Amino acid sequence: MTPALSISSGNAVQILLLAGGLTLIPAILFTVTGFSRILIVLGFIRTAVGTTTAPPNQVLIGIALFLTIFVMSPTISAINKDALVPLEHKAISTSVALEKAEVPLRQFMFKQTQVQDISLFVSLAKLKKPPKTRAELPTQVLIPAFIVSEMKSAFQIGVLIFLPFLIIDLIVSSTLMSMGMIMLPPTFISLPLKILLFVLVDGWDLVIKALVQSFHV
Repeated sequence: MTPALSISSGNAVQILLLAGGLTLIPAILFTVTGFSRILIVLGFIRTAVGTTTAPPNQVLIGIALFLTIFVMSPTISAINKDALVPLEHKAISTSVALEKAEVPLRQFMFKQTQVQDISLFVSLAKLKKPPKTRAELPTQVLIPAFIVSEMKSAFQIGVLIFLPFLIIDLIVSSTLMSMGMIMLPPTFISLPLKILLFVLVDGWDLVIKALVQSFHV
């Protein structure tokens, strides 16, 4: 095999690996960051208020993406400092860079993952040697435990968001029933009231503040 042919074959393999890695970016975004929690909570807001198409999905995903970058900025900085910069200067190999990049992500996930969820997946994994420390816990066990904890946190925040809007719906429905206005859909009255309430209490600031702070508890 000529040197030119071997070089081109190596480049083709690298391009193939890079293309495969790019397809994993959405999965990584959903599974090892706070993106899922943020997007679910934003969806709860839209459903609770009753505006099924406002904000549209593209806007919610954009907001969730940039809030995720904001929340994950300390972790991203640590990965850049410990893994990407040394790799660019060829101070470490790719495998070592991946190992160093995994450490900040694991630290972030451990902070957000509940102990009972880790115990659940440790028992489901049926490991030969149960981990006694965080370092011994495999990443493939930590990630699903983290995802379940994120779902729990998102739904807990969602319940708190729904309660005031549910009260408004009940009040409006009861009032219309008592007035005999059965044919008037309650949403015609409750929807503007819920939007007005959300605007008056500065709902977006409150929810986003609660979301960001939920990652630092």
